[in-house]
Amino acid sequence: MENQEDSQVNSILSFKVGNEVFAAEVKKVLHILELLKITHVPQCPEYMLGVINLRGAVLPVIDSRLRFGIPPVPHSRNTCIIVMEVILEEEQIKIGILVDSVLEVIETNISKMQAPPSIGHRYKSDFIKGIVNHGDDFIMLLNLDNMFSSDELLVVKEAATDESVDIN
Repeated sequence: MENQEDSQVNSILSFKVGNEVFAAEVKKVLHILELLKITHVPQCPEYMLGVINLRGAVLPVIDSRLRFGIPPVPHSRNTCIIVMEVILEEEQIKIGILVDSVLEVIETNISKMQAPPSIGHRYKSDFIKGIVNHGDDFIMLLNLDNMFSSDELLVVKEAATDESVDIN
């Protein structure tokens, strides 16, 4: 009889940032948006582009290139914002992550996921949940809840609740 975890299939959304392919669990993805006007918020970390108006709510937007240490490039017609939900101190927070392009939803077996690299990798392995082999490509599955420190997410949360920012 198969172990339940061995047969557990997960849906992940793959996307490109530079030449790398990343993914997030579909259950964490709320929306995929075309690139919208982003309002700059003063004194935020470099990787935080600013905020957008999402149906009347302020949504902070993170530049995945800057967060992952990949040099910025001009936006293309494929550049988009993935709205995701992360957990900060037991509270759910919505953030937008700017990516170069969205690729596809992939069904993957969790038991076949490889452990994240422990050394010699330019990404903090604590926010890489694992590596998924998809055809000839390796996809880095993000652990969104560990992608930012508590202090960094507090800055993002404060930006989202800053009433002085005009998002209209």
